[in-house]
Amino acid sequence: MDLSIYDIIKGPVISDKAYKLNQRFKKLALRVHPEANKPMVKEALEKLFNVKVEKINIVTRQGKNKKVRGRATTTNYTKRAIITLADGYSLDLMDQSGSHVVPADATKE
Repeated sequence: MDLSIYDIIKGPVISDKAYKLNQRFKKLALRVHPEANKPMVKEALEKLFNVKVEKINIVTRQGKNKKVRGRATTTNYTKRAIITLADGYSLDLMDQSGSHVVPADATKE
């Protein structure tokens, strides 16, 4: 499948664990396309945000079994990428409210 760099990165993971990971270890947690691999994610990040990626770990989370109106269903699988940026690079994907995607070097107008 031919994915564009805009299709690969779905958005940031907004959770307490992802926030602590960012604060303590300077790592980012992103939701990515289910068919994306490490080289694709690295290329997309470097082109979109002009940062240098040092390391990528990809985690595929299995869907959960649930019951909806008495019927058994399964939620979708999700794929997440844990990104470690090289020294000297930073990327802030959430403003303080945690609702917008904002590059670190963006100027406020």
